[in-house]
Amino acid sequence: MKKSLFALAAVTAFAGAAQAQSSVTVYGILDVGYVGGNERLAGPTLANGQNVNKQNTNSFNQSAQSTSRLGFRGTEDLGGGTRAFFTLETAILPNTTPGAPTANSVFGAARAAFVGLSQKGIGQASIGLQNTVVTDAIGPTITGEFNNIVGSLLFPGQTTAATGGTTGVVGLQGSGIANNSANGTTDAFTFRTSNTLKLQSERMAGIQGSVMVIMSDTTQTQGGVASPNQGYTGGKNNSNGWGLGLNYTFKKFTGTAAYQSFKAVDPYSATAAQVAVGGLGATTGAPAIYNSSSGAPGQNIQDNQAYVGATYDFGILKAYAGWIDRKVTSQINSNVYAKRTAQEIGVRGNFTPKIQSWASIGNGRITAFGSNEPTANIVGWQIGSNYILSKRTNLYAIYGQAGTSNASNSVAGPTVGANQSYNSNNYALGVRHTF
Repeated sequence: MKKSLFALAAVTAFAGAAQAQSSVTVYGILDVGYVGGNERLAGPTLANGQNVNKQNTNSFNQSAQSTSRLGFRGTEDLGGGTRAFFTLETAILPNTTPGAPTANSVFGAARAAFVGLSQKGIGQASIGLQNTVVTDAIGPTITGEFNNIVGSLLFPGQTTAATGGTTGVVGLQGSGIANNSANGTTDAFTFRTSNTLKLQSERMAGIQGSVMVIMSDTTQTQGGVASPNQGYTGGKNNSNGWGLGLNYTFKKFTGTAAYQSFKAVDPYSATAAQVAVGGLGATTGAPAIYNSSSGAPGQNIQDNQAYVGATYDFGILKAYAGWIDRKVTSQINSNVYAKRTAQEIGVRGNFTPKIQSWASIGNGRITAFGSNEPTANIVGWQIGSNYILSKRTNLYAIYGQAGTSNASNSVAGPTVGANQSYNSNNYALGVRHTF
């Protein structure tokens, strides 16, 4: 009897130890509040025939300071310093309209889905949908911490709708010209990518490095479509890329740099009609930026992105500085490209144990797809403050402004406006809870 009890106790203890070697954590953010904004688009060729187009928005909305999300993160100890890990994360929409789940689901787009292995003393490797090396570099060196209010030129967020339809000032967004070119998170860099292998070293002597490789290639028998000069089916349909990142910390200083390059090829888009307009066609497959996490990994482009940033902690204030550059070149016509360069500085500090505030300002220049590559200047600034209620809950207030000057050249094309300027402001009051 005693032997049976001892055996049962041993089995129970072993099972408990085995379970203790693995863990799963549920985490997330809920961010809701009041969001407002104003937009003004000025130019001679607006879609409505007017010289000035304005829009005001006011709503009880979501995700102004941080994108609301729900995630699961787990690790398993495999022994010998080796661990398996995974992350599964999706955006959530706390202000979604009630209705059928398929039409108005509270769950938004997937934000992360990867599995990997880590080895103590070496580093880790993971495969799946995950942040790019530029995203990892910007995260610790951006003043506003990836909030979604306009004003930052490193992470140009937007919570209000765009004005003016398909006609607007020069930008990198979409297949041609975006009227909210000072905004839109896809303008500055590619945030996350699918089909990604990512390697990250452990930090040694303050230095940590990372490498990523993106691969999604398909080759099929190629053939022409029915309509003349409309392209091809089959052939190579490839989306791939690579990236390198490096960061260094020493006492109160952090410095980081990253470079990533993407290429997307779609043979259907190699049409005479699109080549005739300099690679900026209105039909399917015109050059589009690389943003594979949204399901649109670019079309017929070479997309190169670079970032350098730094912070220094002075005690009551922490200083931030960053520079970002992106150039997207059409694979249909190598003389056609879009380019965006911007720099930003800012400060952030805890003035009392419960009050944290920040301010940032930046400027840059943007060049559009299309003949003559019209250029415009971009500017932005933002201020914000948190009132800390607890370790997990805070109130916030954020205000930002952004603007784009008149394009220096007019452009012919179905989606391009001439000599237009764009200005916007965006503000929010809300509450954020993390769990």
